[in-house]
Amino acid sequence: MLTQSYQSPYQVGGSLPPTAPTYVQRSADRALQQGLLAGSFCYVFNARQMGKSSLRVHTMAQLSQAGVHSVAIDLTAIGSQQIAVEQWYAAIAASLARGLRLPLNLGQWWRTQAHLPPVARLGEFLEQVIVPSLEQPLVIFIDEIDSILGLSFPTDDFFALIRTCFNRRADTPAYQRLTFALFGVTTPSALVADKTRTPFNIGQ
Repeated sequence: MLTQSYQSPYQVGGSLPPTAPTYVQRSADRALQQGLLAGSFCYVFNARQMGKSSLRVHTMAQLSQAGVHSVAIDLTAIGSQQIAVEQWYAAIAASLARGLRLPLNLGQWWRTQAHLPPVARLGEFLEQVIVPSLEQPLVIFIDEIDSILGLSFPTDDFFALIRTCFNRRADTPAYQRLTFALFGVTTPSALVADKTRTPFNIGQ
């Protein structure tokens, strides 16, 4: 007697693909998509296993249909233990270059900026390479943002750089084509550890 195996359409854990029939649209889907299409800096912070990564995947698919390019950076893939500050920032730059398929020798470019601290090098990479190459809006999705808590070096400058990209819109219109979306298990007030600095208070 032959038995037919049954495969459930439901998935426990992990990100649902954009075509998954079991994905449920929520109000957050519409709010996030509308915010990013409007150029707003956005963040989605919640507990684990609440569908944040699936929301990111589906939002990226919707943005692509609207002519908006997206790049996803999973900070857990970069690692947080035994990684130097320069390696961490270089890995973010490499993720951007790979996601945008830039015809660039990143290692060589990165070494030419050795006179700058790592965060300034990433800033120059955005300023000199990423922003001038944008022919359509770009959303940089940064997933698992809470993994920065395991790093051995401060990351306040990283969030200050994201805020700088937002502030530069006033002086450099090309920055209006660049938007960030942060995902993770944290709160906006927890992103900047140094309480003497301006908190991360941009976006929605």
